[in-house]
Amino acid sequence: MMRIGVTGHMNLTADSIPLVSAAIREHLAQNTTDLTGVSCIARGADSLFATAVLDAGGVLEVVLPSRDYRQAKVKPDHAEQFDALLAAAKAVRVMDFDRAGREAYEAANEAMLSSVDEMVAVWDGQPGTGSGGTAEVVAEARARGLKVTVIWPDGVARD
Repeated sequence: MMRIGVTGHMNLTADSIPLVSAAIREHLAQNTTDLTGVSCIARGADSLFATAVLDAGGVLEVVLPSRDYRQAKVKPDHAEQFDALLAAAKAVRVMDFDRAGREAYEAANEAMLSSVDEMVAVWDGQPGTGSGGTAEVVAEARARGLKVTVIWPDGVARD
């Protein structure tokens, strides 16, 4: 069984979404046997990855940073997709935090990193702005010896 986690930018431009989605799907097509995807299903990279895992016939596991994550952080334009992915998940793990915040995000990243064989990073390669972001998750995954596949096709941009 191959377990792949995801980290990546939430603020992809509308034109970037199909490019990133296609690149994720292409990568996952190489790992379709007993594929389990682990995602926090945030908007952007996480949800694109989770959708691609399910479309590839894989199993989705969700890690939520806090008990209030849905109410506090999921915007109305992402709620339908978030709820559909949550309902499709084989397993949901909620970190032991009442409120979403940096500590909760770090715990969710740790839970993901400690449970996967590879990380897919939808990342522009720019340095991070603090703990818990995409750059930091990539650095931690590499420090642990996990395979990291960076996905950032030509033409992709952030808002």
